[in-house]
Amino acid sequence: MGNRPSPLKLVVLVLLLLIVTGAGLWWLKIHDFNVRQSIEASIAVLRDAGPWAFFIAFAVLPALGFPMSVFYLTAGSAFTEKIGLGGVIAAAGAALLVNLTLTYWLARYTLRPWLEEMISRTKYKIPVVATADHAEITLLLRITPGPPFFVQSYLLGLAGVEFRTYLWISWIISIAYATGFIVFGDAILHGKAKVAFLGLSVLVAVALAVHLLRRHYGKKRP
Repeated sequence: MGNRPSPLKLVVLVLLLLIVTGAGLWWLKIHDFNVRQSIEASIAVLRDAGPWAFFIAFAVLPALGFPMSVFYLTAGSAFTEKIGLGGVIAAAGAALLVNLTLTYWLARYTLRPWLEEMISRTKYKIPVVATADHAEITLLLRITPGPPFFVQSYLLGLAGVEFRTYLWISWIISIAYATGFIVFGDAILHGKAKVAFLGLSVLVAVALAVHLLRRHYGKKRP
């Protein structure tokens, strides 16, 4: 209890965040910042860099906390004309495999001593998961809203979940979301209403499946 910040500190922190946010929005306004033009400019930079640079970044940067959604939404628009939509989805799937492997390796081996020391200073403990529960724990963590994707991967690596179980469950869920976002993002920026609807339908289907799984496991483990 003694380590909790006082209400006054929380209020001051919130006010500072609001001030910084307001200042940032004001700066963007006076400089005539255009979101669509900025996205298109970023896509142009990525397209010029080439698919290899883009998908290597896709594989590595999210392991360090970079939002994976940025890659989902820009991949199709940047490279569909060069390698086709199927090629983009396949490359995204390969990048996800590398990313999942990298984050697991970092959490399970390379960064484990540092992470264990950091966690030992808090009230939390690294969970110990029985082998029989590896698949269920991986699925539950992947479909539970809240922790960012890379945090989920680190937690599963620290918990000692079997790599094969961790990889195939995580990849299936990730590529389903990636496919929907890639198709949707490409269609929106190119004005393809029917394709956008298809991408949105994939996302809705995945969201519905996740909802049903949550209900199932919620009843199973109240």
